[in-house]
Amino acid sequence: MKQSVRRHRTVGEHVGRVFAQNSRIAQLGKCGRIDEAMQTFNGIRQKDTVSYNSMITAYMRSGRVSDARQLFDTMPTRDLYSWNSMISGYVSNGRVADAGDVFDRMPRRDGYSWNLMISCYMRNGDVEKGRELFELMPDVKDTTSWNAMVSGYVKSGNLALAEEFFHAMPMRDSVSWNSMLSGYTKNGEMEAAVKFFEKMGERDAFSWNLMVDGFVKVKDLDRAREFFERIPEPSVVSWVTMLSGLARSGNVMEARKLFDRMPEKNMVAWNAMICAYAHDLQIDEAKKLFMEMPERNGVSWTSLISGCVRAGKLDEARELLSQMPFKNVGAQTALISGYVQWKKVPDARQIFDQIRAQDRDAVCWNTMISGYAQCGQMDEALRLFNRMSKKDVVSWNVMIAGHGRIGKMSRGMRMFRDMGQRNLVSYNSLISGFTQNGLYLDALRILSLMVRDGKRPDQATFSSGLCACGNIAALLFGEQLHQVGYKTGYENSFAVGNALITMYAKCGKASNSELVFQYIDQTDVVSWNSLISGHALNGHGVRAVELCEDMLRKCIAPDQVTFISLLSACSHAGLVEQGISLFKSMVEDHAIEPLVQHYAYLVDLLGRAGRLGEAFELVAKMKVPDNGGLWGSLLGACRTHHNMELGKLAAEKLAQLEPYNASNQVLLANMLADMGEWNEFNQVKVQMEQVTAGKKAGSSWV
Repeated sequence: MKQSVRRHRTVGEHVGRVFAQNSRIAQLGKCGRIDEAMQTFNGIRQKDTVSYNSMITAYMRSGRVSDARQLFDTMPTRDLYSWNSMISGYVSNGRVADAGDVFDRMPRRDGYSWNLMISCYMRNGDVEKGRELFELMPDVKDTTSWNAMVSGYVKSGNLALAEEFFHAMPMRDSVSWNSMLSGYTKNGEMEAAVKFFEKMGERDAFSWNLMVDGFVKVKDLDRAREFFERIPEPSVVSWVTMLSGLARSGNVMEARKLFDRMPEKNMVAWNAMICAYAHDLQIDEAKKLFMEMPERNGVSWTSLISGCVRAGKLDEARELLSQMPFKNVGAQTALISGYVQWKKVPDARQIFDQIRAQDRDAVCWNTMISGYAQCGQMDEALRLFNRMSKKDVVSWNVMIAGHGRIGKMSRGMRMFRDMGQRNLVSYNSLISGFTQNGLYLDALRILSLMVRDGKRPDQATFSSGLCACGNIAALLFGEQLHQVGYKTGYENSFAVGNALITMYAKCGKASNSELVFQYIDQTDVVSWNSLISGHALNGHGVRAVELCEDMLRKCIAPDQVTFISLLSACSHAGLVEQGISLFKSMVEDHAIEPLVQHYAYLVDLLGRAGRLGEAFELVAKMKVPDNGGLWGSLLGACRTHHNMELGKLAAEKLAQLEPYNASNQVLLANMLADMGEWNEFNQVKVQMEQVTAGKKAGSSWV
């Protein structure tokens, strides 16, 4: 009898000890103390299924998926909880395929197993598999299953199927209603959301917050405030949602009033208000609020540092970073970005080097590499790029654009070939690089490749592609791009519309340029300049001047580029008086300081008209440095109008400015020959031989 009692007591003590150890494993796993959990597990002499399950859960919580799977495979016996723990662990660690594999091998499943996998597939966008499992589910489908389907379709943006499942549900709970409501609000369907909200039998705080957030996202702050004021008992989340909406929309004063009214302020509210001040460049107010905070986290410091960076107060940002009790890679990257923006790359590199290698994320690396690329220091950018352990598509794009900026397109092309995944920016960076470096055929070749690869062109693609077409008069390709731009809705945008105007003008189709101009939704000075320049390029001087008058009537102020195009048009069309009048208007009426290009076209205009005295007087009084092109234009005019005296003056000036330019000497020699001045002609020939000036070879597309 006593032995039996002792045996029962011993068994009871063992069971109690194992139970305590299993509980300890579970607790340590929740706290992330995985090594201690392993020691406890290894210390259990007779492990039961619960011991294994507890350790598997602990491994999964800490992300040690392989260890969990190894333990699962060595279990002497498994129960339903073991299988579900593996599925749940795989799901939480993003291993959908592994979760599906375990699910398929399960000897038996319960409703939790089915719901886990249905939710997993629907959350990850694999709605077909999710629906397939839902249809195969043998038991009576509970509300959880239905909710998983509704929320999955909502997340994938298929509101029609979400509604279909919602209305077919035998029973609905608050999750069902809120899932459907979130579908309307997240997709900006606010009128449908309001109707649905009014039909809801029971609304909780989450329902109200969804409505407020939905109106905030569509920037209807009046309706957002209306719903916020109707909330029976607004939670701190409700207050923060409204506050963030006002802050993001730039209503900083309204946001501050709401902030001051808050009965309870959490960290998110303080940070949202500081971020609002920082974004509005009210740095002093942001600092003041920052100092009043009861406690601060990384977001608090990063928001203020980013604000100082945006305001150009880099010294203050650096001082804040030095005071930060715990270094945050986001704050450090913000300062690096500021230094890069202000071209202070050595300072940026100093901050970058202070960040531990294991703490640097892709944004940090890319910001530093971009700094070197923007300054043309591609060798240093390449060294950093090669040190990156995990390069993302942004890293490759930065390198492609950087090589294009310094004209190393062969290297940029090599980068493009070597990168794994490409996005639209990858193609645009390459196309833009080729266009900027005058390799227009290569640009169009990459554009064609992009379309074949299934990438949809955007504004940047069209702008670069049309620029390339215009520069090589590839009218057919340009017209095809125009058609694609029309179908995708980009035709009426500023950038694409202006590029189309220029492309048609350079291809000799000025009338097409006008048609494009008429269909642009809103025109700016660049649009007008593109059209005026197009007519100037095609010799339509009168039309270019008429367009300028139309531009002024529409209260569009001309700029320096406008007058360059107008004076060019007048020069080519021989509109002397209009040209002189426009030059005076530019200086006197529009207070635009003339550039050398303005003087060049006016001198050319006067020279063609034989008004050489006025041209020389204009050059003598101009406020810009002497330019070879100006004096060359005068020399050409002197030859045309047989003015030897002024021609010699122009030639002497050119000899000082461009002593090795053979074209000027040839022009003077020809002028002397035309006028029979053979002695002086021979002297110029001797001078040419002594200088040994070279003449650049010409080239033609024909």
